[in-house]
Amino acid sequence: MNGGGASAGAEPVPAVALIDGEHYPPVVRDALVELSSRFRFMAALFLGGTEKILGEDPAATARELYGLPVHFAERSPYDSDGRRVGPAVVAALADVIRLYRPAVVVDVSDEPVVGYRERFRLISHALALDVSYEGSDFRFSPPKLDHLATNPSLSIIGTAKRVGKTAFSGFVARTIEASIKGPSGLEPRATGRAGVVIVPMGRGGPPAPEIIDGAGRVLNAQDLLEWSRAGRHAASDHFEDAALSRVTTVGCRRCGGGMAGQPFVSNVAEGARVANHLLPSLTIFEGSGAALPPVWTDARLLVAGAHQPPDYVVGYLGTYRVLVSDAVVLTMAEEPLAGSEQVRQIMAEVHSIRPDIPVIPVVFRPRPLGGVRGRRVALFSTAPAVQGPVLSRYLEEQYDCEVVSFSPHLSDRTRLRADLARPEIERAEIFLTEIKAAAIDVVAEEADRRGVATEFLDNVPLETGSARPGDLEELCGRLAALAVERYEA
Repeated sequence: MNGGGASAGAEPVPAVALIDGEHYPPVVRDALVELSSRFRFMAALFLGGTEKILGEDPAATARELYGLPVHFAERSPYDSDGRRVGPAVVAALADVIRLYRPAVVVDVSDEPVVGYRERFRLISHALALDVSYEGSDFRFSPPKLDHLATNPSLSIIGTAKRVGKTAFSGFVARTIEASIKGPSGLEPRATGRAGVVIVPMGRGGPPAPEIIDGAGRVLNAQDLLEWSRAGRHAASDHFEDAALSRVTTVGCRRCGGGMAGQPFVSNVAEGARVANHLLPSLTIFEGSGAALPPVWTDARLLVAGAHQPPDYVVGYLGTYRVLVSDAVVLTMAEEPLAGSEQVRQIMAEVHSIRPDIPVIPVVFRPRPLGGVRGRRVALFSTAPAVQGPVLSRYLEEQYDCEVVSFSPHLSDRTRLRADLARPEIERAEIFLTEIKAAAIDVVAEEADRRGVATEFLDNVPLETGSARPGDLEELCGRLAALAVERYEA
């Protein structure tokens, strides 16, 4: 994110500096003086390289050399590899930010003390404390999260597209909706009050927030076909959530996504106000790809893919997403998508960032919404092709059907149409599809042309690895209770 500090003629911005001892102290001091027209430096954090600071009292010597209070980490600033910024430095950065409350952290350090990975970790910790981070040719700002929800709220964010965020949002909504009268602390359903309302934002969402009443009616393929034929993207996330989870949704859109998750443009703020008028017991704001809903929420759940490169989950500004979340669900945690060692590595890295955060590895398994027992089924999905045998076998064993064809190409219309032209499709009595991408305008339309039934498919998360059965339901209850507790505080 490029940008600068204070504009010409503006008051200098309150700041703390990050410095190192590889630079000679007079060079750093002169640089801070030169930058003082843009930044009002209140203190500095010393990141390493103390050999150029002489004297028995480094803090006193540093203050004299640099002309402002200088803070040091209590222990070595490095992990065992000798380079990476470790817990002591990020803890010291947090202490300095809380003590001085700057608007920006200004990084005047450099290699070899701080490299690319180290900078992203420091940036993530600053943003998580709602403070911008600026260097000589870059600036990162924390996403702007407006306080709009007038009821307990939970956001579900992700580290990428296709990690199962929408499927998990639906699972959380169903689980919390079923327990509203239970120990979660949410108000029970009453006249004029909704239960759980989901506010998704998508790349294909509506131009104005759109309410879909999934709680009051069962949505079928014909309903979505009618909307699609009227020119709407009927496989957008708010249709999927409403149809699969039987809750009310308020569909929104967004365009663009910054490295920390800020959309360039969205109508989610307007969608939040629409949701408020529904008087929900809990509002779930659903992210899109790696973009965050631009609304402040009482609790936050991060959905990450175990099949992603680990740096995409726990490096770069994945670290920021971990820091601002209350729990992590690690999806696709199975071979051949992700080996057990990769799952273990990502979980360990998450806990190195947040030792206290719950991390639950899961897999997704298909659940038809309609009856398929004894029928021949063509299965349409966005799952990777290598998952075809696993998903088909699970459907056949659990639902006593025969999968005669599998297409992983819902998001590739050219390949999807080629799959629909394969001979084995002719044997299918039911088209069983996720509500994604071309599910309605291609798959359901083709089924309708052939006179074949279309049934919708949900992807249900199941605990795996170190997780125990029931951990996911327990996590949903804890997140709901946490949202209520923080809302009422």
